[in-house]
Parts: sequence; C-alpha cells; structure tokens
Amino acid sequence: MFDVVANDPDQLLIDRTGIADEDVAQISEVMTALGDLRAAEARLSAASRRYMKLNETDMRAIHFLIVTSLAGELVTPGQIAQHLDISTASTTKLLDRLTKGGHVERLPHPTDRRALTVRITPGTYSAARETVGRQQARRFYSAARLAPHEREVVIRFLRDMTNEIELTDADWARE
Repeated sequence: MFDVVANDPDQLLIDRTGIADEDVAQISEVMTALGDLRAAEARLSAASRRYMKLNETDMRAIHFLIVTSLAGELVTPGQIAQHLDISTASTTKLLDRLTKGGHVERLPHPTDRRALTVRITPGTYSAARETVGRQQARRFYSAARLAPHEREVVIRFLRDMTNEIELTDADWARE
C-alpha cells in the first residue's frame, strides 16, 4: 500500500532519477513500516477509547491530567482549554462529561477562591495506566534494543520526516 512506485509510477511526486531500484524498494519498506506503526497506533487508540468509553479529545485531556498530576501541578479548566486548543465552552462540556463519567473531579483552587482545579480520579488514573499506558510504554523496549548510534539515526530520520511533512508552506491547508 505504501509502495513508492505503485503510488507514483509516473514520478509526478517523487523524482527517482539516479536512485537504484533496490534503494527505492527499501525506501518503500520504510514507508510500509511507518504505515504499519500508524495503523497499530490507531488500533491502540481506538481500543483505549472504547475501553475508557471516551472520545479522542477526552483521552487527550486525561493524558494531560495524568502528566501534570505526576509533575505535582494543579490544572485549571483554562489550562486544559489551552492544551487542547478548544474554547472555554467546549472545555466546560468536556469537564461536565468527564465529571459525570467519574473520570475527573473539580475542586476549589487552594490559593485562588475564584478558580477551580481539575484532578483525575484515582480509578481513571489506574485504568489508563494499566491499559493504554502500559501498552504505550512498551515502545521503550524497542528503542532500548537499539545501539546508541542507531537511536541517533532513528531520531534524525523521524525529525527529518516530520520537517518534510509539516504544513509550513502548504497554502491548501490553511484555514
């Protein structure tokens, strides 16, 4: 599905002049492996949303609350809105949903009587950690099996690929 030649047989997108056929085949294998990784991530994400009975934005909020909790930080609804890049009205609906589901608690801010803080409930923290968190953590072992110089190559490759597909000069993607 991610074969370079099959996706661009006339070289309208990728000029393969001077690149050996075996190199093009290996590059196609890299693209296929990346596609397989994205598919596995999508399956994991979908399974975790089903298990937790949450949507993608809810899961991102839960993850944010877990990370900030582990750092000992208090989180306000405004910080959640900023992190998720959603409106305050959407944040209120999100927090209403998560509170009703028993995933978060709204508490008075300890130093600002006008503000609220949001905290993940112990049950949701535990469920998220033992399911999707534990599965996601397994990525560490893949990286640990690489030699340091191999990790440097992977880091460089992934950052370079990220830079190549950033939408910095794609007029068609602007709102």
